[in-house]
Amino acid sequence: MMAAKNSHSFTFNESWDEKRERAIRIVKKLMEMYPRKRLLHGDPFFTLIRCIISQRNKDETTDKASEALFRKYPTIQDLANARVEDVQRILKENGVGLWKNKGIWIVECSRIILEKYDGKVPDTLEELVKLPGIGRKCANIVLAYGFGYQAIPVDTHVNRISKRLGLAPPKVSPEKVEEYLVRLIPKELWIYVNHAMVDHGKAICRPISPKCNECPLKTLCPYAKGLVSDEEIRKA
Repeated sequence: MMAAKNSHSFTFNESWDEKRERAIRIVKKLMEMYPRKRLLHGDPFFTLIRCIISQRNKDETTDKASEALFRKYPTIQDLANARVEDVQRILKENGVGLWKNKGIWIVECSRIILEKYDGKVPDTLEELVKLPGIGRKCANIVLAYGFGYQAIPVDTHVNRISKRLGLAPPKVSPEKVEEYLVRLIPKELWIYVNHAMVDHGKAICRPISPKCNECPLKTLCPYAKGLVSDEEIRKA
């Protein structure tokens, strides 16, 4: 059970209801700043494979490698029947880190989904995390951007920004950050959180030299007020 009031963990001395109100104001402001007319990223299988490729890679690398992989293997059947070595070669040639493991995971995932799930990506967190290479973050990405379900994927941007904003304690794990966010933010807004915080993390709340003076959230942000530092924040 989370404490209703904890100035050390949350930097602002506020009640849980006050924190929830501030969280809603933050999300709605982020939605204004980074609107997206269409939130569904693509089909669930493409989203899942792309998420495996994306782990610890830049978006540009992920985009390039995903395009090359699906050009050669456009369907789940193609990837399920692919040689692991061929998939690994494509990943390596396109600069993907951990290409050996990811090549194995991609082929294994494709085979499992084809054989166990009749070619359809499972649409629950519990089933998704059973797949090779799929942790909680990737599972939530598939749910949010593949299926359009309400979910909050916590990547490095969401982890950092949530802690800077005092929506989660600075030392907790990304899994705990998700727990705090889903309790603070109404479910109908969950799907907006990841994309808006990612965009905000690239544009203003950057890992190094964030533009706090330009940030429309600065009056709501303990980091901008010097109440929490990057040294205190546990990275994802």
